[in-house]
Amino acid sequence: MATKILSNEIVIQKAKQFGFDLVGFAKAEILGKESKNMKNWLQKNYQAGMDYMERNFEKRKDVKKILPGAKSIISLGLNYYTSDNYSNDKNKGKTCLPVGKVSCYAWGKDYHLIIWVMLDELEEELKKIDPQFESISYVDTGPVMDKAWAVRAGLGWLGKHTNVINREIGSWFFIANIITNYDFNYSEQFPDFCGTCTACIDACPTDAIIQEYVVDANKCISYLTIENKSEIPDEFKNKFDNWLFGCDICQDVCPWNQKFPIETLIKDFHPQNKELILDEVLELTEEDFKERFKTSPIKRAKLSGLKRNSLYLKNI
Repeated sequence: MATKILSNEIVIQKAKQFGFDLVGFAKAEILGKESKNMKNWLQKNYQAGMDYMERNFEKRKDVKKILPGAKSIISLGLNYYTSDNYSNDKNKGKTCLPVGKVSCYAWGKDYHLIIWVMLDELEEELKKIDPQFESISYVDTGPVMDKAWAVRAGLGWLGKHTNVINREIGSWFFIANIITNYDFNYSEQFPDFCGTCTACIDACPTDAIIQEYVVDANKCISYLTIENKSEIPDEFKNKFDNWLFGCDICQDVCPWNQKFPIETLIKDFHPQNKELILDEVLELTEEDFKERFKTSPIKRAKLSGLKRNSLYLKNI
């Protein structure tokens, strides 16, 4: 590569300009320890029905299988936290409509639709500054170990609930990664600040965090209500705490999320579908569902999944 034009400072400035809250840099190298852990996780079938996790393993391990000239990963974080509460949380002891709670990441517009635009703008800007800048980017939809790169790039450390935690904004942030042929100064990694805390493990109602840093998706409410295509096992009856789509329990109880929560600046992340009345869900037609949730992450569960979840919560 000829004269280096882009610097860490320029990338950080531009990333913040386009709305990202966190920016870090990691060397593009083989994820040895992380891929070994993932292989062990897969061998124990902790991925449940997420068969796609088994595909493209070599690309997950080595990003140079994706971009042969890769030298760096630019890892980006986008805060999605809002301070709203659920109606049942505000009305403890009062009679409320039977509603199902939605994980707060899905309250507003689908984050992919937002971050893809931000990434396109950022990459286009960086290529304008230096046409030799090459990149391929992902927002948890490709064969990339997003959390591993976020940790390596110094966005935070991997919590015992397997979410990345940042000292300033907790774990309420989405991760995007840009694989590039550019050299940067690499960020310092965070030490693990979870210490002896086991709040997330203790709070999980289905015991999905089977040991520190290991989640069994077969038991995870988020998996069971979103990715899962089968019936929800009876063993989890009355353990869902009214979660209809996803679950935030392990993040809600994390001391780092309770310390200094910072409100997102992205208006599209503010509540549109915070909780859903179960009987209304059961009456939805396919047309109604597609129209109401066309820009929402909730569409991932499909109408059949959302109705299954509603029936499960109603204990029918």
